[in-house]
Amino acid sequence: MTLAREIRQPGLKQEYGDLGDDALYTYMELEEVSQSITEFQTAYIPGLLQTEDYARALIRGLLPLIPEDVLNRRVTARMGRKHILTKENPPRYWTFIDEAALFRAVGGPKIMRAQLQTVLETANLPHVTVQVIPFNVGPYMGAGNPFVLLEVDDQQVSTIVHLELLTVAEYLEKERDLKQYREAIDHIRAAALNPQSSLEKIMEANQSYTL
Repeated sequence: MTLAREIRQPGLKQEYGDLGDDALYTYMELEEVSQSITEFQTAYIPGLLQTEDYARALIRGLLPLIPEDVLNRRVTARMGRKHILTKENPPRYWTFIDEAALFRAVGGPKIMRAQLQTVLETANLPHVTVQVIPFNVGPYMGAGNPFVLLEVDDQQVSTIVHLELLTVAEYLEKERDLKQYREAIDHIRAAALNPQSSLEKIMEANQSYTL
């Protein structure tokens, strides 16, 4: 955590203001200094791929009582995070998305069409890989347990797994935990469609949202 804070200047709280949860700053700081990010999501599109409208509708849906000013700051912060995919020397970003996330209509058809089109466009970046786990694979290791594995260029803290729970964020660093999540990634990758078929599945889902 100290490593991430030392690298990000000025502090994210100063940059974005009060986001209502200090754990968000820690995660963004780690994401900023990661060389490789592997993300698995089951219910919604990963944050680094989200459009502003989708992010706003999603945060509002997850936190219906969130104050409007905090919501606006969170959306701004989420959009700011996306710069890591287009900065010089970006991290290797590999994301696995359960097909259910493609059909969870966040914000309505217009927002979903723009959102899935953004996923398709971002997937064209050379350091980004998007794979979809289709419905027909049935249960698979890791299903129901979204997580992010971040690899940092530091001898003391090389790999961290981030879990976002309802009321708390957890960071796993012990080798026995990391071994299980690496194994889960192998199983998820085996269950997922290949990158090209995944893009076709996303295009198919996008066409289902009629305006």
